[in-house]
Amino acid sequence: MKQLGVLDTAFINLEHPNTPQHVGGLGIYDPSTAPGGFVRFKGVIANFERRLLKHTIFRSRLLRVPGNVDRPYWVEDANFDVEFHIRHIALPQPGDWRQLCILVARLHARPLDMNRPLWEAYIIEGLDNIPGVPKGGFAIYTKMHHSLVDGAGGSSIMSVIHDLEPDPAAVPQGQQVVNVDVSPGVMYLTASSAVNNVKNSVKMLAGGVGVLRDLGKMAVGMAQKRIPIPSINSPKTRFNTPVGPYRVFEAAEFPLQDIKFLKDVANVKINDVVLCIVAGGLRHYLQHHNELPDESLSVSIPLDMRTRRGMTDENNQIGSVFVELHTNVADPLERLKGVYSSSQEAKVFGENSPLVDVLKLAGVLSPALTKPLVNSYSNNKWTRHLPLGISSVVSNVAGPTFPLYSAGAQMVRYYGLGLLTPGVGLFHLIFSSNGIMTMSILGDRDAMPDPAFYRECIEKSFTELLSAAKSSQSEKKQPAVAKKAVKSAASSVAKTPTRAQGASAASTAKKTATKRSAKSSLTTPVKKPIVKKAKSAAAAKSASSKAQNEDDGNVVPIKVSN
Repeated sequence: MKQLGVLDTAFINLEHPNTPQHVGGLGIYDPSTAPGGFVRFKGVIANFERRLLKHTIFRSRLLRVPGNVDRPYWVEDANFDVEFHIRHIALPQPGDWRQLCILVARLHARPLDMNRPLWEAYIIEGLDNIPGVPKGGFAIYTKMHHSLVDGAGGSSIMSVIHDLEPDPAAVPQGQQVVNVDVSPGVMYLTASSAVNNVKNSVKMLAGGVGVLRDLGKMAVGMAQKRIPIPSINSPKTRFNTPVGPYRVFEAAEFPLQDIKFLKDVANVKINDVVLCIVAGGLRHYLQHHNELPDESLSVSIPLDMRTRRGMTDENNQIGSVFVELHTNVADPLERLKGVYSSSQEAKVFGENSPLVDVLKLAGVLSPALTKPLVNSYSNNKWTRHLPLGISSVVSNVAGPTFPLYSAGAQMVRYYGLGLLTPGVGLFHLIFSSNGIMTMSILGDRDAMPDPAFYRECIEKSFTELLSAAKSSQSEKKQPAVAKKAVKSAASSVAKTPTRAQGASAASTAKKTATKRSAKSSLTTPVKKPIVKKAKSAAAAKSASSKAQNEDDGNVVPIKVSN
């Protein structure tokens, strides 16, 4: 038995029918790599069950303290039934991408059963008319409560529930031993909660003092302009309206090589490229609906706190900062520069601000106090009165660089699904694996009734950014070519007779012509302006003038300006 941490409890307390706090993933699999070239549903269940034995969190359920006066516990469920959590469904004909998106959106909108282990999986067949899906391919949609896993942890757990080899039999199964917890009695939980409340009060006091100290340091840093002031007054959009219970899902794909090319051309981070693509997509979408604000929109970016503050025993170790997207900038490369500057400022702010952990406030107090506040916040739609305008959450997760298999079928695509909060009805989750970057779009159905069009806006934004980057590269190469051309032109000018040289040649032509005529049979003639022997002085003057004009004609096409 293990008690939930503060941040894990926050996601339990934030659970609401309109905004369930689970995240999801959609994997598409090629059964041709499995033994025999096909996969049976029983084989998928057996593979899941065998892999889940290695991770107790999939068999753990919540145990609430009487009266919700303390954080709940994880206990291993003695009645765990893997077939309850894994369901088998199929798309109706014709089985296209739109039908798959609708199905996944509906499944993701349903809250989990909070009395059972907080995850579900759906094996989806009938993907017959989806481009890129191999013949006989199937999908597995999974969803897990955020109290179990965050974005960085989800990548490792995805490796846990998959095989690293196409033949599951090649992986040692080990002993089939399952340990379960005996649920403690009311007296034990009541006594433990009393002790924990005293400890939590001391921790809250010490933490409050620390937060005040850090806030003071941050205020001094802002006054000295060492710490940038985050933008919290960004304009609101349709995605800041109260979130309903229904969802839409879409996804776009990009070659990871192109994303890295954009990163190298602009000398930025991959996350900056992703944010710029999102910015362009939002810009096109809101322009189409005549709703693009004149000021820049902002998004929230989750931070992995493992690398900042060390490992803890909590499942969630995340913070968040705000980043301006510069959606008011039309040029994609200039927008990318602005996004990079804003993300660097957000990074500095996140490293010096205790506000990155603001989500913990939902888990500090007991659920008995927090849960009614959360319900009132959502039911009364208080988000309309908050000044904060965050149009979306953008999370970038790096997946495994090696192939993964489920019951022998290789995963060929993976799309991550985030969660929506009462004031933010749009979530972008980016996942990179095996040379492909996918961008999944989860939205509130009322705020985004046309998700396929928004995907087109995202794809258009990427195409514009890539085209601008390639044009920029061509222009950088152009000066070197132009410099070479100027050097060649200057050399040509140096070899071309000037006006003074032409006049001198005309005056000496008569003398040299006589001497060279005697040697013409022995030497190769030099290519110079030839002036015929004049019959009179007037004729000679005319010939000299003509020679000058011919030399001028050689000079005119080449103009060298200082």
